[in-house]
Amino acid sequence: MIIPKRSSGILLHITSLPSAYGIGDLGSEAYKFADLLAEAGQRYWQILPLNPTEIGSGNSPYSSHSAFAGNPLLISPERLVDDGLLDKKDIRAGGGFDKAKVNYPKVADYKVKLLRQAYDNYKDGRASKLQGEFIRFQEAHKVWLPDFTSFVAFKQYYNGKAWVEWPEKVKTRQLHAIDALSAELSVEIEREAFLQFLFYRQWEALKTYCTSKEITFIGDMPFYVSHDSADVWSHPQLFKLDRQSQPTAVSGVPPDYFSETGQLWGTPVFDWKELENQNFDWWLRRIAHNLELFGLLRLDHFRAFSAYWEVPAGEKTAINGKWVKTPGAELLKAVKKKFPAMPIIAEDLGEIDQPVRDLMAQFDLPGMRVLLFAFGEDLPQSIYAPHHHSQNSIVYTGTHDNSTVRAWYEHDASRDDKKRLSDYSAQRLSKENVSAIMARLAYMSVAQLVVLPVQDVLGLGKEAIMNKPSTAKGNWQWRLQPGLFSKTVAQRLRQEVELYGR
Repeated sequence: MIIPKRSSGILLHITSLPSAYGIGDLGSEAYKFADLLAEAGQRYWQILPLNPTEIGSGNSPYSSHSAFAGNPLLISPERLVDDGLLDKKDIRAGGGFDKAKVNYPKVADYKVKLLRQAYDNYKDGRASKLQGEFIRFQEAHKVWLPDFTSFVAFKQYYNGKAWVEWPEKVKTRQLHAIDALSAELSVEIEREAFLQFLFYRQWEALKTYCTSKEITFIGDMPFYVSHDSADVWSHPQLFKLDRQSQPTAVSGVPPDYFSETGQLWGTPVFDWKELENQNFDWWLRRIAHNLELFGLLRLDHFRAFSAYWEVPAGEKTAINGKWVKTPGAELLKAVKKKFPAMPIIAEDLGEIDQPVRDLMAQFDLPGMRVLLFAFGEDLPQSIYAPHHHSQNSIVYTGTHDNSTVRAWYEHDASRDDKKRLSDYSAQRLSKENVSAIMARLAYMSVAQLVVLPVQDVLGLGKEAIMNKPSTAKGNWQWRLQPGLFSKTVAQRLRQEVELYGR
C-alpha cells in the first residue's frame, strides 16, 4: 500500500494561491500555505499538472505543448528578486490584478516582460552564481529540453503557427534545417531553457521545504498530449499521424449519461505498437520525470491504460469511435521494474469496466472515491458511499472537475439526494453546514487517505468552481482569497485529523 498510514491532504492548484502578481506562484504564499498545512496536520498537498498552459486551449493544465516542461507563469517574481535577477521596483504589479480570478492574458503580458528582463540581467552578469547550476540543469534535462526550447522558439519565429504549418524541412526535422534555424535563434532558445531552469529551481525549493514539514506533493499527469506540442513534433512516430503529420485518429470518451455525443478531446492517439517496439521508452521517461517532481503521481484517465476510445479524425462528435485495447499492463510492468514502490494513484472515475479494475488490482493501485457521486438512487450499492470504501483508496468530497459541495447542494442536488445525505449522516442539512458534514464523512472513511479541495474546507459556493468539463470559457481561474485559509481553519482541521486518526 503506497499510503503508509491514515492521513489527509488538501487539493489546491498553484495558480489558485494568493499573490500580488495575478496568479498563484512558487513564492511566499506557497510557503505560507505549506506552513498552514503542517499546522492542520495535513500530510499531502495535491495539485494539478504543472505543464505550460495556453490561452488558445482555455488555459487548461491538461492541454499543454509539452509533457515535460514547467509553466513559466508559475515562476515567482519575489524569488527572482531574492536571486538578484530583478530589482524590487521591477516587480511592482502596477494597475493591480483581480484577487478572485486569474486574468490569463494580463498575467501573461506581465510575466513575459519580467522573465525576459530576468534573462537579460542574467546575460549581463547579474546572479553569476547561477551559471554552474544552469549548466547542470541543461545537462540533467537534455533528453527533452532541447526539443522543447527549439519548439517554442521556432513557433514564435513562425508567428505562432502550428508546427505542421512550418516549412517542410523544419516540420520534418531535417538536421541541417534545424541546425541553421537553431543557430539563428540561439538567444531565444537559451532564454526558454533559462525559464525552465528558474521554474524547476523554484519548484525544487518548495518541494524541499514541504518535505521538511513532512508534506508530500501529489501530482497529476494527463494521459494525452496536444497535437501542436514539442512531443508530437519531436516524436511523430509515436502517434497515429498521416503523411502530412495530421492525426488519423483522435481521443475522446463515448456517449454516456452526461453527454449524448460523448466528449471529443481531439488530441492524437498513441501508436502503441511503436511504443511497444521502443520498450515504452518515452512513457517511462515521462513517468520518471513526474516521479522526480512528486511523491505520489495520479495518472489521469487511467482507464485508457486498459482500452481507449478512438475516434476517426474529422468527426464532429465522439459518437463514431471504438474501444481499442492498450498494452497498459506491459507498460505498468516496466514502470514497476523501474519504480518497485509504484507510488501511483489511478484516476478511475467515469465508466469503468472490469478489465480496468483487474489492471488496478494487478498492480495494487489505489483508486478514487468521490462523495459527491455517492448520494444518488444507488446509494446502498454505490462504490462511492463510505460503507463501500476500501482501505487502499483515496476519498474526496469532490475534484477540480466537480462542483463544490455547497454549490452541489444549492444548485445540483435533487430533494431526494439531499434527503439521502441527511439520512446517511443523521444530520439536518443547510447550505452553511453541508460542506462540513460531507468532509466529516470523508474523514470517517476507512480509506487510507482523504483529500479535500480547499473550497470544501472553506464551505465555498459556485463562485469557487475550478473547472466545468465540456465548457470552453471561464475555467481554471479561481483564486483563494488572502487570509481565508487561516490558522483558525487549520486548527479545526487538526482536531478532525486527531479525532479520526489521520
